[in-house]
Amino acid sequence: MTAIAPIMEGFFTERLIGQRRASGHTIASYRDTFRLLLGYVTGDGRISPSQLTLKDLDATVIAGFLTHLETERHNSIRTRNNRLAAIHSLFAYAALQAPEHAELIARVLAIPAKRHDRAIICFLTDDEVDALLAAPNPDTRLGHRDHALLLTGIQTGLRVSELAALSWADVALGTGPHLRCHGKGRKERITPLTSHTVTVLADWHAEVGPSPDDPVFPSRRQSSQLSTDGIAAIVARHTNTATTSCPSLGTKNVTPHVLRHTCAMRLLAVGVDITIIALWLGHESVETTQIYLHADLAVKKRAIARTAPIGTRPGRYQPPDTLLAFLDSL
Repeated sequence: MTAIAPIMEGFFTERLIGQRRASGHTIASYRDTFRLLLGYVTGDGRISPSQLTLKDLDATVIAGFLTHLETERHNSIRTRNNRLAAIHSLFAYAALQAPEHAELIARVLAIPAKRHDRAIICFLTDDEVDALLAAPNPDTRLGHRDHALLLTGIQTGLRVSELAALSWADVALGTGPHLRCHGKGRKERITPLTSHTVTVLADWHAEVGPSPDDPVFPSRRQSSQLSTDGIAAIVARHTNTATTSCPSLGTKNVTPHVLRHTCAMRLLAVGVDITIIALWLGHESVETTQIYLHADLAVKKRAIARTAPIGTRPGRYQPPDTLLAFLDSL
């Protein structure tokens, strides 16, 4: 029976790194999946991971591992499906390396992803955005940094990893101001900046006096960039502060990704085409961007107005005044 160790090593070195040039995030995600899988299979200590064969990872074992993720580790269905996608990718590679085990591999590849509910995305209203941006103390260095960070996240829709990795070499504040970032899937994109964002970033640049390779949003030590967890903590802290003046923020779980959603919803509200929003956010497919159409009630109201029956007033139904209704009934 073919050992799994050389297949898994070849999968990472040849397939992911050599052929696909997968990002560090992808490699780390796949690595964590297989660490969990190997730990699940060898948990009783009777065999070491390097001694496992393909037979030890058949469809029954993989199905049990996926159930373990949901019931014991309390992973979401989305996380469960991501782990399964990594396993499918490994076994697709194994099909080329060990064709004699085609039947076993086919059964693993036949394990389906699980359907899950899709919640309507969370985003901030204009009042909530104003309250959040006003939360950092502008008289302190960290407050100035945090305000620039929040504004940039809301206006550009960058992912939290893209915000963390942003350096001053990626920022153009002159003619045609924009940010350049290397996004998910190694895609490089350019995002334009509004005049207000340019002013804030220019003031922040003048305060820190950085070199081109310095991070735009440094940590307290100034020499290193903020981590993604650090940015999440900043967003959470200022959200708590802003809740005092805008209580509706307290009903929302505001994360860096909510700032990204807010950017998309603001673009959609002013009539930007969904394909442009997909390019703006760096989505691989326009289908990914469709979630914002589902969340925008204003778009649905306009659709109702355009499809109103002949002879009726456009817009949503409004109940009549109770007094007028009484008089009409006489």
